[in-house]
Amino acid sequence: MDSFIIAALALCSLTAPACGDKGSSKARSCSNFRTFYKGKHFPLDGVPQSEISGEHLRICSQGYTCCTSVIEDNLASLSSRELEAVCKNTSRSLQVSLAGQRKAFDGYALELLNYSMSSLHETFISTWGSVYFESSQVFSDLYQDLTDYYKGSATNVNLEEVLNEFWTKLMEKLFYMANKQNSIGEDYLDCVSKQIETLRPFGDTPHKMTTQVTHTFVAARSFLQGLLISEDVVRKVSQVHLSKDCMRSIMKMTYCPHCHGMVFAQPCANYCSNVIKGCLANQADLNPEWTRLADSMIELAKSCLEDMDSVILSLPNRISEAMFTMMENIGSINNKVFLACGNLKKEGASRSGVVEILKNGRVTVEDRLGDSPNKMTKLLSNVTTRLKDMRSHWISLPRIFCSDREAQGAGAEDKCWNGISRARYLPEVIGDGLASQINNPEVDIDITKPDMLIRRQIMQLKIMTHHLKNALNGFDVDFQDTSDDVSGSGSGACVDEMCSRGPRLVIPISDRPTLYDYPPENEKVKGSSQQNLPCVIIHLLSLLILLLQR
Repeated sequence: MDSFIIAALALCSLTAPACGDKGSSKARSCSNFRTFYKGKHFPLDGVPQSEISGEHLRICSQGYTCCTSVIEDNLASLSSRELEAVCKNTSRSLQVSLAGQRKAFDGYALELLNYSMSSLHETFISTWGSVYFESSQVFSDLYQDLTDYYKGSATNVNLEEVLNEFWTKLMEKLFYMANKQNSIGEDYLDCVSKQIETLRPFGDTPHKMTTQVTHTFVAARSFLQGLLISEDVVRKVSQVHLSKDCMRSIMKMTYCPHCHGMVFAQPCANYCSNVIKGCLANQADLNPEWTRLADSMIELAKSCLEDMDSVILSLPNRISEAMFTMMENIGSINNKVFLACGNLKKEGASRSGVVEILKNGRVTVEDRLGDSPNKMTKLLSNVTTRLKDMRSHWISLPRIFCSDREAQGAGAEDKCWNGISRARYLPEVIGDGLASQINNPEVDIDITKPDMLIRRQIMQLKIMTHHLKNALNGFDVDFQDTSDDVSGSGSGACVDEMCSRGPRLVIPISDRPTLYDYPPENEKVKGSSQQNLPCVIIHLLSLLILLLQR
């Protein structure tokens, strides 16, 4: 009887490798797998003609299989590259879209500035004549300062100071032209400029124009910076670095069924979601700040930028009107200046040039660019539509990846690949983000070790959103250049409500996450004991039956 028991146990041991398969101990043909494998552009050298025992497998279950160790490694690398490609291509598409919107907005804003300057030049030549030629540098400096501020190419440009300086210099020029018959020195003109607040020679125009221009240009510059930062964040995060456990989980989900003869099996929808949510958990953590940034930009566009074209194109009219106001009141202005700064010695003819200008009357400058008065509105509508579409970009990546891979159709939930067999997937879908992965049944993620590259991008998004909020409230924004930021833009340092011009934020740069190789041949795959549990039970039952028969 003892020899019978030993023989029975030996027989069961010989059949054990087949227990991990689908209840069949017969090796089947690998013809379907070979066709599939060749379709993935792998050579057929070393691919079995029929199933072999799978003790060598390190990711897939160790039943009968058409995969060798080399094939398993090839398919594991392929599955990882496919996920990386989806993320990269999707992000690339978003990056290109953001770049296109940025270039359209930026191009039109600069076009507005150029057209406004050209209109002023052409109209003022005929309207103001020598007065304009004598003052042309003042106007050129204004438009250059506005352009430099908008583009962020000049440091420490304060719009209010720029506009105040413009009106002061213009007052000096007009006073000098109106009193050319007198001897006027630099010291006297300096005294004249100090009277601008008291005299208010241009009426309410300087105050109104400063308020509008500052509000519009702060918003426009911040909006452009927001598009730049968004584009840069996408570029930096588009390259996904998968962890060792993630690479194994993707292989198990994607190609393990092929190794075991289920070439046409597709993963269950919830199963695929859990795997990819685990692999892209760090990317999902971008979404809250990404959404806040998009919402802030949409709000800024609606509140501050829809009148941007009219504000810029109306500059020549506003300036011309202010100049006429001063010339019409030059008599009383002179009297007040003489009282404050002293009388002038008359040395030439009267101011017939100014009188002639006033006789010509006011001239309205064209304040519309071509035949598209609503171009800015349409452009902003396109940008905001794209911003709305991108709000959920980082948490939509699992859905994008799984959409053409998961099982679909009637009864798919009961016939899909659940990681073990073709049956219903029972675990619930987990949440988005790193913290939620503590409950992920498919991917082992260390939630205490976030991706530092992505953490830096989250901080950039927070900073940019803070700037946008400041711009929305009419506060100027100080963008400081940093080596880690997008070229030509820069980032401020503060994220709290009390800070707008503090020291630059410096975030330590860490190495890229390490890419892990697959474990050595003798390392057991996590969960392999559970996969071989049916075989152990059969051994024990056989032994128990034989003992009872004794």
